[in-house]
Amino acid sequence: MSFDTIDDLDPGQRVLVRLDLNSPVEDGTVQDNRRFERHAETVRELAERGDRVVCMAHQGRPGDDDFVSLRQHADILAEHVGRDVRFVPDTYGPEAVEAIEALDDGEILLLENVRMCEDELPEEDPGVKSRCEFVRTLAEHVDAYVNDAYSAAHREHASLVGFPLVLPAYAGRVMESEYEANTAIASRTFDGQVTMVVGGTKATDVISVMEALDEKVDQFLLGGIAGELFLRAAGYPVGEDVAGMDLFDDQWEANADTIRSVLDERGDAITLALDLAYEDDDGERAEIDVEDVEEKTQGFLDVGSDTVEAYDAVVRDSEAVFVKGALGLFEDERFSVGTVGVLEAIAETDCFSVVGGGDTSRAIEMYGLSEDDFSHVSIAGGAYIRALTGDSLPAVDVLVEAANERDGGSA
Repeated sequence: MSFDTIDDLDPGQRVLVRLDLNSPVEDGTVQDNRRFERHAETVRELAERGDRVVCMAHQGRPGDDDFVSLRQHADILAEHVGRDVRFVPDTYGPEAVEAIEALDDGEILLLENVRMCEDELPEEDPGVKSRCEFVRTLAEHVDAYVNDAYSAAHREHASLVGFPLVLPAYAGRVMESEYEANTAIASRTFDGQVTMVVGGTKATDVISVMEALDEKVDQFLLGGIAGELFLRAAGYPVGEDVAGMDLFDDQWEANADTIRSVLDERGDAITLALDLAYEDDDGERAEIDVEDVEEKTQGFLDVGSDTVEAYDAVVRDSEAVFVKGALGLFEDERFSVGTVGVLEAIAETDCFSVVGGGDTSRAIEMYGLSEDDFSHVSIAGGAYIRALTGDSLPAVDVLVEAANERDGGSA
């Protein structure tokens, strides 16, 4: 399975580039994040070789508080690219078309939030999306399409799947590197132990990853809400809601049988937490061995120190380590011990490593670790899960189809 990249794209063209600049918005201010830095590499490369670069991206969803204009995104992107990025408050209307036509070689334009376009959001077949007015109109004013939005590749939105059916289509640098790293667990052969650190809040994601990678992973190290549910299946009085909490019971009801089945079938490959951390009456971090828990009376917010030590030993004995989800509430420094401890072990081990799964990769920056100590740090969430479980990514599929058509001489 392969697609063409911008290495295959002749320079000096008007190129439409799909980025994923979706970012936190605090008090109306868009926050800079890793996505701007990553996508800037593709945008800068295209601009420096003389392409006229037309960028499009999304922010939030209609009705949500973070559904805002991309005006601020243009300024943040410009800082990372090192070139001016002009913003136009239009997606494919006359103002957008005029701005696109006015671009000179090496200039960069950012269109308005694509989710403000009625054609964008409904998930439909790429063939349907390719015929919508949004796609047909913009396609007439550009020469090629580049998709760099791997983190949105699991969506069948117009800006992601429509254009490759009507334009020469290529993968940007983020799309290229993310796809290669995130599919490595399925496509590469490792001589030594392959370990997966699995946490986060969604048991369904954890189960689907574990089931899909049953033959590929030698050891699963569990934490987070999902890990606590597995402890419940193993007979410990945890993994259930307490007063003011609504995290466990519904997920348990939906997944209990499957969790028990996974434990029964792969118990020798699954390592559960030995101890858990919680906030004591003084607001300090406290820990308790799971064997000593008689009744769950407070929320557990991290795995404990003994667990970190046990997981550390497994990681250091691994040839490859993949991370999906956090082991605790790492945003609170008191409960970052599990997530950061395992990341530090990975960083210090000479292994192939991929860190991803929603916000987990943010811990690397928050706690002063270096991305250079990991083989790949993914900025993808849903797409990362899909890649791990072997599910198709519609936006990747259409890039592959476009490349195959060109190779066959039909494009």
